[in-house]
Amino acid sequence: MADKNPSESDARFATRIDPAKEDLTAEQLALIKRLEHEQWKKKIHKLRTRNVVTGVAIGALVLGIYGYTFYSVSQERVIDELDEEAKRARLQGPKTGAN
Repeated sequence: MADKNPSESDARFATRIDPAKEDLTAEQLALIKRLEHEQWKKKIHKLRTRNVVTGVAIGALVLGIYGYTFYSVSQERVIDELDEEAKRARLQGPKTGAN
């Protein structure tokens, strides 16, 4: 079975090291920095894609709410116009004791 503790492994590959504690050459430190940079570039591409998709989704939601608000406000004008027509019709209609 596989060891769960990597420090007990006899393998020389894929072991974690602490550059501050280990005695590494400048070439080894440069290699570590380059590899970390390449791994970061792979991760940042995925993160950037997710961020763009999230931004587009939020933007679409905001524009949808904005558009719906304008649409609903324009519908309220129609109702106001109907109220004005009804008021004019009441004023022009015959006068009774109930008016």
